[in-house]
Amino acid sequence: MEKSLQLTRRLFLTGLAASSLAACATAPQPRLAVRRESESDRALRLLAAAASQIGRTQIYDPAYQAISYPGGDIPLERGVCSDVVIRAYRQGLNCDLQKLVHEDMSVAFDQYPNLPKWGLSKPDPNIDHRRVLNLMVFFRRQGAALPVTHHYADYRPGDLVTQTLPGDMPHISIVADHGGFGGAPRIVHNCGKGTQFSTLAFSLPITGHYRYLPQTLVRGYSV
Repeated sequence: MEKSLQLTRRLFLTGLAASSLAACATAPQPRLAVRRESESDRALRLLAAAASQIGRTQIYDPAYQAISYPGGDIPLERGVCSDVVIRAYRQGLNCDLQKLVHEDMSVAFDQYPNLPKWGLSKPDPNIDHRRVLNLMVFFRRQGAALPVTHHYADYRPGDLVTQTLPGDMPHISIVADHGGFGGAPRIVHNCGKGTQFSTLAFSLPITGHYRYLPQTLVRGYSV
């Protein structure tokens, strides 16, 4: 009797295992899916990365520093206006402007400005991407340039705006929203006091308007 019960138990367990394997074989299995993000989603990720620098980058420091390549950066607590943009693209969109600008300058060096005070004979990955004038050329060469207007609605969240500050200083910022007075665009930038929100000053010359939101693939699982 005991042997009979053991045999019955083994047969039952064998059948249970077989039925489980059959169910697994026929059940839909999760598949790795890749989807393309919308432009607005990419803009939101860029802005979140830019806003995350507020309160963390508190020092304006334009000093030349040797940094690693690619993915190099100066200490987060310091930087200039372009560093806000560089960090936002790297963190928010996994887009390394240091690498992209250097690669483009390496094949089109004569298309980029080379001010006498820079004295360059070849690209310099320590500083090229941190210069607003170089970023302007890069974005234009990527087909990201848009018309410069004085209409608030033309400046969408995630857009880049370049301007000339007093003292003939190039400046760049990221449009955040239209939360300024009368619906004026607000920007994220570092204009000497660390990364912060400000209202876009249309009283200053606008030298460029760009929308550069490279497509990224988002991985997930579907059934």
